Amino acid sequence: MKYSNSLAFAKKADREDPLRDYRNRFYIPSLNKKPAIYLIGNSLGLQPKTTKKYIQQELDDWAALGGEGHVHAKRPWVKYHHFAKKTLAAVVGAKTSEVVAMNHLTINLHLLMVSFYIPTSERYKIIAEAGAFSSDQYAFETQIRFHGLNPDTTLIELKPREEEYTLRTEDVLKTIEEHGRETALVLLGGVQYYTGQFFDIKAITAASHQVGALAAFDLAHAVGNVPLNLHKDEVDFAVWCSYKYLNSGPGAIAGAFVHEKHSNNENLPRFAGWWGQLEEERFQMKKGFRPMPGIDGWQVSNVPVFQGAAHLASLEIFQEAGIKALRKKSIALTSYLEFILKELDPLENTIKIITPNNPDERGCQLSLFMKQNGKKIFTQLKKHGVIADWREPNVIRIAPVPLYNTFEEVFRFGEIIKKFL
Repeated sequence: MKYSNSLAFAKKADREDPLRDYRNRFYIPSLNKKPAIYLIGNSLGLQPKTTKKYIQQELDDWAALGGEGHVHAKRPWVKYHHFAKKTLAAVVGAKTSEVVAMNHLTINLHLLMVSFYIPTSERYKIIAEAGAFSSDQYAFETQIRFHGLNPDTTLIELKPREEEYTLRTEDVLKTIEEHGRETALVLLGGVQYYTGQFFDIKAITAASHQVGALAAFDLAHAVGNVPLNLHKDEVDFAVWCSYKYLNSGPGAIAGAFVHEKHSNNENLPRFAGWWGQLEEERFQMKKGFRPMPGIDGWQVSNVPVFQGAAHLASLEIFQEAGIKALRKKSIALTSYLEFILKELDPLENTIKIITPNNPDERGCQLSLFMKQNGKKIFTQLKKHGVIADWREPNVIRIAPVPLYNTFEEVFRFGEIIKKFL
């Protein structure tokens, strides 16, 4: 697509967009009594208009059926974790037996690290990003201490080269090779929250396995954003939240993946609960934990149905739109944003885009490193109807989401920000 920094081009691109009608499936927030230019789907996705209907169905069934809703509701509550599987599997590139919606992201990370981070005197290190999202850092630190180890000598943190902002795949692979004999687990984000870099999951997983380590990913900023092939890439486990690109609401139910090569290994250590027990025995209240096959055996508690309903409302839209079509629009929309910003500030006097310029190495987020007046410009954006995202010390994150953002919004964002450059 040949881009033009003009309203006529943006409107034409929107008319030709096969996904254009999906915007009408979401509520758009307002600023200054006008629809906002909402560019923080990487932080909290918008509410589908069907969410209320999905939740209302559960309220109606609760009112009418009480406890009988567990088996007689329209979507029986006792089976609720099954309903999201098909679409989640398609979104992350997995088998339905390998994915489940459960808990929250960091809880899932802890639960799966119990099973897959089993340090020995020879193999005990974790390789992760320096500056990983804080909850991941806390999980790594406390898991390491739980095993009586020192994070300072156990956690190997990957840092960009001097005067660079993102990690080179070659450097990641080199670090894995250098520490291979001592490494138990390589655990990175799928998409780095600060820079927006999409890591080479396939190459990193293969390199980890080559040295005898396991490979896992926090997909908080990747799920629903970039194409994933967790099963084919042989990722050992992954976790994600669903309130960002999966539009399932604040504090929404999260998700997890365990590859089938592990998921039926009953000898793996795990912290068990009654919802992971074999379904046919769950209500027999017997002693002795027997896990359900697949990832379902890692469930601890029953599904929070209202959160699950909101999740299903969004997943219905993903099932219709398809991740391939969403990815195609995402590349075009994000590239258009990049085109406009580089045209406005070609010498990078104020804005440096620190997200990779290769579309294969990013999702729909661009991180703008503000060389001057960053916080002031961020404040002005909101006054002019733009909802953006600030990350200390000096980055504005912009995420044009293909389900509900438009080329015209990207153009208008450019018109607004150029006033302050």
